[in-house]
Amino acid sequence: MSTTLPVADAAQLRTQSAALMRRHLRGFVGMAALQAAAACAGLAGPFLLGRIIDGVVAGSPVSALDQAVAILVVAVVAQSVTVRYAQRASMVLGERVFAELREQFIETVTSLPLSTVEKAGTGDLVSRTTNDVDRVQHTIRFGIPRVLVAVSTIALTVVATVLVSWVTALALLTALPLLIGAVRWYLRRATPRYLEESAAWAAMNGTFTESVEGARTVEALALAARRRARGEADIDRIVEKESRTLTLRQVLFPAVDMAFGIPSVVVLLWGGWLASQGHVTIGAVTTVALYTVQLMGPVWELIFWVDEIQVATVSLARIFGVSDVAPDRTATDEEPQDEHMVARDVEYAYREGVPVLHGIDLDLAIGERLAIVGPSGAGKSTFGRMLAGVHPPTAGRVTVGGVPLVHLPLEDLRGHVALVTQEHHVFVGTVADNLRLARAQATEREMDEALLAVDALGWVRDLPEGLETGVGSGGHELTPAQAQQIALARLVLLDPHTLVLDEATSLIDPRQARDLESSLAGVLEGRTVVAIAHRLYTAHDADRVAVVDGGRITEIGSHHELVAAGGAYARLWHSWQSE
Repeated sequence: MSTTLPVADAAQLRTQSAALMRRHLRGFVGMAALQAAAACAGLAGPFLLGRIIDGVVAGSPVSALDQAVAILVVAVVAQSVTVRYAQRASMVLGERVFAELREQFIETVTSLPLSTVEKAGTGDLVSRTTNDVDRVQHTIRFGIPRVLVAVSTIALTVVATVLVSWVTALALLTALPLLIGAVRWYLRRATPRYLEESAAWAAMNGTFTESVEGARTVEALALAARRRARGEADIDRIVEKESRTLTLRQVLFPAVDMAFGIPSVVVLLWGGWLASQGHVTIGAVTTVALYTVQLMGPVWELIFWVDEIQVATVSLARIFGVSDVAPDRTATDEEPQDEHMVARDVEYAYREGVPVLHGIDLDLAIGERLAIVGPSGAGKSTFGRMLAGVHPPTAGRVTVGGVPLVHLPLEDLRGHVALVTQEHHVFVGTVADNLRLARAQATEREMDEALLAVDALGWVRDLPEGLETGVGSGGHELTPAQAQQIALARLVLLDPHTLVLDEATSLIDPRQARDLESSLAGVLEGRTVVAIAHRLYTAHDADRVAVVDGGRITEIGSHHELVAAGGAYARLWHSWQSE
């Protein structure tokens, strides 16, 4: 049953955002100081123009006007220089903040409990790691600096306007009721609507990702029309949600336009009357009018980024919310006494009240090779995940050396038991990079030995640059069988004492798989191995065979014992032999 990953609430969002800003306080202060200097230099133009007008009216000498023009030129040059360095500081700060945020997010995502990730589904996590990260990245790199520029410019311009002529500046107040009312109306509605929009995008990402990953199944079962209809329905839902956020902007932006026009007209009318009555000079009115026009740019930019920041705030809440995922285990300081693994009364339910495993008991001798067989959907892979400690059992427990697997820190757990499934992934990087995911300090000789153990050394040496050949997206394309061999080589490098192989050679043709398993036999000597397989030669070679059906172990014993017993395994073996 799919669940949605948590979203940070307003209080948590404020707390984490404030903590992020505190860690970069020096950068923010420096950037704000440069932006303020640039804004101050920009105020010189209207002020000096007003002085020039008053000087002309008063009949000041040409030298005084020349001096004002010279100061104006200096101010323009100073503004250009400070703007250049202010923009550079803004970009550098934005990159640093985003880099930290991205690293924290990746660290959080890669440490999420696998059970939570599986229940949440593909779409939600993919949407947070792509769409949401992109939106936050854009806002941090460009939005935060521009907002600081706009705020500092507005504040300093208003102060300068009041200092020039506070009575003329009163005309600016006529814009506030409409501007404040429109922004408040928008902010009350923006967050929930943008959350709905993000959720719609997450659903669509899940639909398209799953359709692409399961393309062969879709084709085999003639499900293309159904999947296409599902995708179109998701797109229609996105259009509906984005239309609702567009409606917000259609109200906000015209209101802001009107709020800009009103004070410009009122300043001219009010200032003209004041000047005619001798309360202010024409130069003062000119300066205030120019400042009013000059305010339009930063106010417009601030309103624009208010909308963008709402989008980014929702995305940031979704990113921060990932850290709220509750752990599915509690590590203790218990140390396993040995490598003996035991499962007692193990039950598991993907949905509450609907168990798929029912009170399974299993005692694995150290160094034993156990094969688990049974029909599809019987619970084999689920039980394998219990033995590997991937999911905590709903009831019962699985222990190693007397310590429950869920009491071991993940880094210690993987040193005891590891799971390799038929699913695999080749990461962008070199072959060596992919292998060192299992052991970062592995030497070239150790990697060669691991590749040799899984019959992969030959084709790796034939690659253009051997271990240093780039693979993954945009690199040398590996076949599914080669990718699976890389996954098995990682397992060899990881060197756990217990291995759970869930159809780990299923993508390799039967003859090659048989050769690979023969090669692995030497590597696996002395280790406890649980092999979940459909190919029954794996069961034939095992010390014991467990038949799982209906979430229970229905038969267990050696291959010859079970064949002689004439039960379900015997029928399965004879059927497989006759194929």
